[in-house]
Amino acid sequence: MQSGNPALAPEVETVAELRELYRAAEARAARLRLLSTNGRQLALAEAATLDAILQGCADRLGYFLGRRGGTVQTGAGEGLPIPAPGSEGRVLAVLAIDGLLRLEDISDPEDREAVRLQLEMLGATIDRINRARELQEREARLEFVVGRLFSAQEEERRRVSHELHDGVAQTATALARLLEGGAGTADRAKLAAIARDLVGELRGVIRGLRPTVLDDLGLEAALRTLAEALEAEGYKVQVSIASDVARWPTHIETALYRVAQEALANVRKHAGGPCPVSLELAARHGDARPYLRIADQGQGRSAVEDAGTPHFGIDVMRERMVSIGGTLDWQAPAKGGVTVLARFPKVA
Repeated sequence: MQSGNPALAPEVETVAELRELYRAAEARAARLRLLSTNGRQLALAEAATLDAILQGCADRLGYFLGRRGGTVQTGAGEGLPIPAPGSEGRVLAVLAIDGLLRLEDISDPEDREAVRLQLEMLGATIDRINRARELQEREARLEFVVGRLFSAQEEERRRVSHELHDGVAQTATALARLLEGGAGTADRAKLAAIARDLVGELRGVIRGLRPTVLDDLGLEAALRTLAEALEAEGYKVQVSIASDVARWPTHIETALYRVAQEALANVRKHAGGPCPVSLELAARHGDARPYLRIADQGQGRSAVEDAGTPHFGIDVMRERMVSIGGTLDWQAPAKGGVTVLARFPKVA
């Protein structure tokens, strides 16, 4: 004989369903609290507070999943990958939570989706701070370069002033005195020689300010002129210029010429004496960008690397390339030699 009341069975089932609904509601509320709390913290993150905020978010995620907290590790490591925003496969960091290596290891689908959203939020915040740091570093570097450029400009003005005073002005004065003294026929040859010297000195000053060969004959001829000047000093220079190189816009040719000029000046300063040097200018091939490469086989890194001393020449070359939408890479391997590679946009 059964003593239970059959009418109670539906009520028991209803209570169980209510409990299940209550647990589900509590779980959803916990997910919302997690997303809201971490979202507010991440929105306030700055470079100085990023590490602490990431640690707090990782701990809350770990506790939410019933684990002993968590940590965010930059670079490679074991854990849940934190993706870069808008990228496929690029990982900024990993979220290390005890025993979790994949999202699929989280059994509850809603918990799994909440963690996935958290990983995206973490990635967006890390990327934002990284970009802010890069911008700050670039602004600081630009400020330094601009300051040095102003100094270099003043030095260049002083140099031109001295050249005009010590060379051209002195020669012109001597010529004027001879003319004022009523030079006779016998002095004509001397006057002509002085006049030729004066013209040569003026042309030298003009070349220093703006290379006429670049305007008249183009980049290829200007680069060969730089190479010939270096060869005259005992360096063995190999020049390779692609046959399909044509005239490019003035701003591109000027930037490349100045980069080559600075790179070869660095060879003179730091290579340790005459050595093999290669200069290569390549136009576009397929999807590859055109480039200018200058490499020497001098003594290399030890001569150009000085801890704590900014490489002003390299920064100036890099900024010149950035100004035309290009890039500049500088390498000085331990075995010796220096390579400067300037890539620039394709010109239609």
